[in-house]
Amino acid sequence: MKKAELIFVPFPSIGHLVSTLEFAKCLIDRDDRILIDVLVMKLPLFPYVDAYARSVAAAQPRIKLVELPQVDSPPPQLHKSCIEYFNYLLVENQVANVRNVVSDIVSSRSDSDSVRVTGLVVDMFSVSLTDIATELGLPSYVYFASNTGSLSLVMDIPTHQEEFEESSDSELLIQGFVNPVPVTVLPLSLFTKHKDGYSTYIKMAQKFKNVNGILVNTIFELEQYAFNSFSGGLNPPVYTVGPVLDLQLQGQPNPNLDKEKCRKILKWLDDQTESSVVFLCFGSRGSFGPAQVKELAIGLEQSEHKFLWSLRLSPPNNEVPGNEDDDIFPEGFLGRIRGRGMICGWAPQVEVLAHKAIGGFVSHCGWNSILESLWYGVPIVTWPLYAEQQLNAFRMVKELELAVELRLDSRSDNGDLVTADEIARAVGCVMDGDSEIRKKVKNMAEISRKSLIDGGSSFVSIGQFIDLNF
Repeated sequence: MKKAELIFVPFPSIGHLVSTLEFAKCLIDRDDRILIDVLVMKLPLFPYVDAYARSVAAAQPRIKLVELPQVDSPPPQLHKSCIEYFNYLLVENQVANVRNVVSDIVSSRSDSDSVRVTGLVVDMFSVSLTDIATELGLPSYVYFASNTGSLSLVMDIPTHQEEFEESSDSELLIQGFVNPVPVTVLPLSLFTKHKDGYSTYIKMAQKFKNVNGILVNTIFELEQYAFNSFSGGLNPPVYTVGPVLDLQLQGQPNPNLDKEKCRKILKWLDDQTESSVVFLCFGSRGSFGPAQVKELAIGLEQSEHKFLWSLRLSPPNNEVPGNEDDDIFPEGFLGRIRGRGMICGWAPQVEVLAHKAIGGFVSHCGWNSILESLWYGVPIVTWPLYAEQQLNAFRMVKELELAVELRLDSRSDNGDLVTADEIARAVGCVMDGDSEIRKKVKNMAEISRKSLIDGGSSFVSIGQFIDLNF
């Protein structure tokens, strides 16, 4: 029985790597003829990526890791100011190494009667590597870890011809969106002061047009309108293969997730009634300064709902406050909320969202977090901070009507405080047990599960991709 070997090149940030490896596991679980090589880049900003990748490969004998040599990283400050350009430069620095490894793998299989290299699957930020596939006569595919709406934006950017003004109140018509899109919810790197970011999007769009297919971590039923906008032959085929989630937590990628602290959090949730707790968590880069922390504390107190708050402070005050001597909170706050609120550092997000006590989720709107919340039927309050999160928030509220709006255009670095009154109102809305949004999210949870079983939309789509390789 001939085997098909796919070469994956994920981007080394933890959100992208986890999603890519989970998709690789999905493929080998579906078809025992598939072998996968994963080329892992080293990035000092994410020191635990290597350990996570190794833990996954150790449990999957048909996934082989190839660690690429470490290269000079772009300046760290660029990662904060224009993450897309940082990512592009990092991948460009690895082109020669990737070419050598892919060439060696292809050469090693050239005389094999049992294994054939059938394609190169690259991350959305590694799309420049598709030139290597072209050189070697291999099909190339993009694994797009975000949603079809974000893909629509990337593909549509070249039609707008110029950067955008950050202060603009204008709107754009973008394929894949029902409503006009406010400029204020576009990724920051598309604005005039980030010319390198805009040019990066242009290059990505050009490369996307020439690949053999795009695998999107989404559900057809969730984004049917956006998916249909890609039909007609002008774009490569799009395969909806999500939700791709690490629900088993096999790799547990974050070393800050202390097991004893996790047990304490889950034990506290065990003592709460069903759907009574709002969970606040803002991702790996989501931190706040003292002024915003105080507003958040006041808002939670005003809401009168129970809460679990995963709190990280902006540097240099990274430690989580824990007693009345900390002046980060309003005076007496910790005493007043004792029993109905729990404040922690890192939290086991998947396990928390899966818990029956959770009734709402105040989130930064990273796509992985959105998919997790939909999977468990937990409605979201939108508080985007960076990257494409503003666009995700806009889609969840205005396009899909699956989230409560707190803010759509907030950013972590603009100094604009989200007020206590806004927070209290949004928490009250998301915790309303009879709301229409809660009903829609519960329905989408059922659709998410059905999409992955035999006959479901993602099951079929993944099967179509597998068939391309045989």
